Amino acid sequence: MNAFTPLTLPNGAVIPNRFAKAAMEENMADQDHAPSEALIRLYRTWADGEVGLMITGNVMVDRRAMTGPGGVVLESDAHGERFKAWSAAAKSKGGHVWMQLNHPGRQMPAALKQDTMAPSEVPMDLGNFSKQFMPPRAMTAADIADVTQRFVRASVLAETFGFTGVQIHAAHGYLLSQFLSPITNKRTDRWGGSIDNRARLLVDVVKAVRAAVGPDFAVAVKVNSADFQRGGFSSEDAKQVVAMLNPLGVDLIELSGGSYEAPAMHGQARDGRTLAREAYFLEFAKDISSVAEIPVMVTGGIRRQPVAEQVLDSGIDMVGMATALAINPHLPKEWRHGTPSAPVLRPITWRNKVLASVAYMAMVKHQLRRLSLGKRSHPNVHPAFALAQEQLGTTVRTCQYRRWLQRQAA
Repeated sequence: MNAFTPLTLPNGAVIPNRFAKAAMEENMADQDHAPSEALIRLYRTWADGEVGLMITGNVMVDRRAMTGPGGVVLESDAHGERFKAWSAAAKSKGGHVWMQLNHPGRQMPAALKQDTMAPSEVPMDLGNFSKQFMPPRAMTAADIADVTQRFVRASVLAETFGFTGVQIHAAHGYLLSQFLSPITNKRTDRWGGSIDNRARLLVDVVKAVRAAVGPDFAVAVKVNSADFQRGGFSSEDAKQVVAMLNPLGVDLIELSGGSYEAPAMHGQARDGRTLAREAYFLEFAKDISSVAEIPVMVTGGIRRQPVAEQVLDSGIDMVGMATALAINPHLPKEWRHGTPSAPVLRPITWRNKVLASVAYMAMVKHQLRRLSLGKRSHPNVHPAFALAQEQLGTTVRTCQYRRWLQRQAA
């Protein structure tokens, strides 16, 4: 299939090509945890590169629950003009922009000093890095209802501020993914046990969001093809979840994989199948998409046009790219003009997989910061330098976040 063929979604919206900028955690909020000028410039750069769809880095539905400091928070219309400027920049060349909505659950840094909750009291297992995360408390029924309404409220606001859709993040070990996994969900009530119960929160969120927004506004879901942990969320579970989503008015399902404990999204899964090709999750996605009645997008490691076309030829509807577009934001435009660009980061050869995963994310964020300043990317940055730079920035942003929360409570 030609990657520049438009894609018509179930709601009638038309994506101009089959390339999507998948979500990356930018940590570029301003002092109000709203979109900063740097973040807006970054999305205008991607728009200039002619990517058909941009999915934002995760926007938090609760200021008390962050994947990290410096994230954008959307709880009210207090900073609507900045959100409108963000969506306008992303749409400036005719592409679509969807806001990814997320809640971290137990994957929230302990340094933020906030109450951490999850489906069950299952702490993170990251060896020596486990202390970076507080053991969570089990959520109450009231907590679950509150989270559901926060996803709905943020979706309605995103539509008001000019975004063309939302993506509900139920992958990578965050809260909705934690409910899906039998490793992190030990509940014995209506939200635990069978896959029907473990998927209940995700299904309820999707139903509530779809009912609250207009029919032309896209509602997408990101789920793991598997979480690559023994006894965890499996590809068979994923197929059942996709089947549950089919009748709910979802416009696109993105398939990824992994979590903080098993970072397959960076090509470091414990299952060798994901490393067999550049598109980490393609083999899983082809199997899972066999039950999908709605468009499917695959993300993970794609950086060359022939691989992107291979993904599309396999029956997948859309190609998601993250790192490749952090290195070369004009990749779709270059491919359309016949330039065979294949961006890649400097390889990390460290034995500690958790540390290597953190360094990888730091290298990607290094590229995003440079692009947001109007500079060229630096894919050969040393992972140790990028990691040190990110740790310093995280320390500063953590202090700023805690002061911001104090002002909010005053």
